[in-house]
Amino acid sequence: MPEEMFKKLQQQQAQHMKMSKSKLLRRILLIFIGSSLVSVGLEIFLVPNNIIDGGIVGISIILAHLSKMPISVFLLLLNLPFLFLGYKQIGKTFALSTLFAVLVMSVGTALLHPVPALTDDPLLVSVFGGITLGIGVGMVLRSGGSLDGTEIIAILISKKTPFSVGEIIMFINLFILSSAGFVFGSTHAMYSLIAYFIAYKMIDATMEGFDESKAVWIISDKNEQIGDALLQRLGRGVTYLNGEGAFTGASKRIIFIVITRLEEAKCKSIVEEHDPQAFLAVGNIHDVRGGRFKKKDIH
Repeated sequence: MPEEMFKKLQQQQAQHMKMSKSKLLRRILLIFIGSSLVSVGLEIFLVPNNIIDGGIVGISIILAHLSKMPISVFLLLLNLPFLFLGYKQIGKTFALSTLFAVLVMSVGTALLHPVPALTDDPLLVSVFGGITLGIGVGMVLRSGGSLDGTEIIAILISKKTPFSVGEIIMFINLFILSSAGFVFGSTHAMYSLIAYFIAYKMIDATMEGFDESKAVWIISDKNEQIGDALLQRLGRGVTYLNGEGAFTGASKRIIFIVITRLEEAKCKSIVEEHDPQAFLAVGNIHDVRGGRFKKKDIH
């Protein structure tokens, strides 16, 4: 192998290792921050006010209240069996990321346990507790880890039943949140539903990002005019797809474009200007990579 090629190969390998280490450090940092936020949401808001969340966290809050033991003990013990299942079902990286996240969350709740709650207003607790918890869980999930074993249970059950993973998780959480009514009273159970709903929405927002992307499909006889206008006015790449109407058998040219959430209204306006009768479908996209999604400069 020529010396220049050998040096180039060494440089590429060194750059690859540097990028891998950078990604690993970023993942560790995000999991640490996310798990710490969950600890804050639990011990500073929810747990002292007897308001629970769904999943293992909700069960841990109930057991901690009944046994008078710290919640950190149950968060660690109840999640341990699912780490083994996660290793078998999903992989080593997921299991290690989850183990780190659970350890940080458990230690965090133990350290914050003596700290008094910021407020005892149940509505404020539900809102801010749900927001903090949701952002934290979303960061951990986005980084390839997990803080709740119910997802793994749902995956296993869904393989043997006609129910989807989402439906099974919903059933489990409804049962857990209903149990809060017997332990803490109906009022706390209703506030727990508010906290759970807010946390659920914040997980989605964190996972998708506030600058989430949209996929747009447009069918129109004026496809070229619309495509050119979208290209010029939005600065986004446009792709033409070939289609065929099932009813008429006529050939159709479909415009496909990926935009941000903030550009959705402008995109619809451009299409309506050129063809008010155009068929337009918009869908959410969780991740966009590669291609030419980066916006071009418009002069």
